[in-house]
Amino acid sequence: MRSSSKLLLAAFAAALSLSTACAAAEKQTVCTITVNSADEKEAFRRHLPDAKYEFVELVERGRPDWLASACRADVACDVLVISGHYDGGNEFFSDRLEAREFLPVAELERVSCSGSCPGLFSRLKEVYLFGCNTLNPRPQSEASAEVVRSLVREGHSLTEAKRQLQSLNAVHGESSRERMRQIFNDVAVIYGFSSLAPLGPIAANTLDRYFRAAGAGEIGRGHASGRLLGYFAPYALSATRGMTEKDPHIEARRDMCRFADDRLSDATKLGFVHGLMRRHVGEARLYLDRIQRLTRSVEEPARKTLAVTRALDAIARDTATRDRFLIYARAADPPAVRTRLLNLARDLGWLSEDDRWEELALMLAELLGRTAVGVAEVGLACSLNEEGDLDGAFNRRVAPGSAADDVPHAAVRACLGSAEGRERTLKALVSPREAEVQIAQAYLRHRPITDAAELRRVAAAIAAMDASEAQVRALEALGRHYVSDDEILEMLAALFSTTPSASVQAAIAGILLRADLPTSSSPTLVQNLHANRLPAAVGDNTIDALLRRLEAH
Repeated sequence: MRSSSKLLLAAFAAALSLSTACAAAEKQTVCTITVNSADEKEAFRRHLPDAKYEFVELVERGRPDWLASACRADVACDVLVISGHYDGGNEFFSDRLEAREFLPVAELERVSCSGSCPGLFSRLKEVYLFGCNTLNPRPQSEASAEVVRSLVREGHSLTEAKRQLQSLNAVHGESSRERMRQIFNDVAVIYGFSSLAPLGPIAANTLDRYFRAAGAGEIGRGHASGRLLGYFAPYALSATRGMTEKDPHIEARRDMCRFADDRLSDATKLGFVHGLMRRHVGEARLYLDRIQRLTRSVEEPARKTLAVTRALDAIARDTATRDRFLIYARAADPPAVRTRLLNLARDLGWLSEDDRWEELALMLAELLGRTAVGVAEVGLACSLNEEGDLDGAFNRRVAPGSAADDVPHAAVRACLGSAEGRERTLKALVSPREAEVQIAQAYLRHRPITDAAELRRVAAAIAAMDASEAQVRALEALGRHYVSDDEILEMLAALFSTTPSASVQAAIAGILLRADLPTSSSPTLVQNLHANRLPAAVGDNTIDALLRRLEAH
């Protein structure tokens, strides 16, 4: 009997040990990438039991290579939760001023395609993308109108051009939805939003209600949850699956990986780009971001290697492709895209630096001749003339009452070195018309006021404006100068106490937050803020942030 009991106990212990080992083996890893609020992550953590789920935060604060660090640590995710604002194409980012972490989509592509990180996403069953438009099915590229115009110029009907564009967009994954399907290939379920996503606290509250109803049983199964989609229905949550080898558009993923795979040499990637450029130019246009990232990444030492030199020479000598590309580039609109295409033509050896400048000068002359220009054109003109190379090139007299006799054209002329244009643009900063203030604001982002006396005059004029959205914009433009002048700071404090606008007060607080305030001013300013603060819009905590800073000293 004793012998039998011992055998039974041993068998029970072995079974228990095996059961424990199986339970441990079944434990799933929930990876989180938190570049904005942690609300969604904490909702998952509250409801998923420690016995079945292990949480790993991939973001390491203050470390730029945190995703590569996770690869080196052999982390393997079963579930991935990404929380961050999404710009629709290039990155997940935070709206917190102190945050420095962000997640480039190109880095996700690299991890997805490269052998340097084979394990991180290899076990993924589910991906949760808490960001706006993360699964938006509409093409996000600005290239659509250009491609259609190009096809029409080649003789296609407008209907046929639009049909071909729709096909190109589908094949090349120009929507956020298709791009995420390419990145998270073979993943059974990808959740994301087809339009605006809820703010972190709202998303977390919705997740809490879902988990209380469904428990943790649906997480990590690799099946879309109708219940989860139902709870998030007011926010257009949708679900899809990752691309598989049987997908009709799998070639788009292969193209993406030819750019992203870090196992491929620069010469091999440039050879792929050459082949891409030989297709319809519209296809190359859809890949413009990736092509430019590649040409910028090939640094000088690599450019001198024999393989890279040969690849670049083959592109430079391809005159037929060059001519087609330049015809497309010269007709491209908006001007910012035309500039990027001309820059690429230079990088590929199709234009010399002097040739590029001639092309840009021609474009700027056309720009000044347009009936209407806006903020984007002002920013472009200032960026192109950052070094003052074009100063004086467009100083012709403007006929009163002509199409060019307005603030936007004046701001473009100011960017190109016109003293008359600059004077008119600065006057527009205190215009009662918000649209004119916006143009002046765009100009000052590139050409800030450097003379202290002039900045005081501008600040006094802004303080004298009627309370309005135009005044708020003007104050925001002033704030980008990181004001430290005592006279201006006193003006702003006085304006805070007299304005009838909570928005103006918030704009002033934003300036003071960035300003180099003397410590001696803190008690008086704190008293002013408490005594004169107007009721603010919900969520507007700029004044609270300023008070915390002042009261800490």
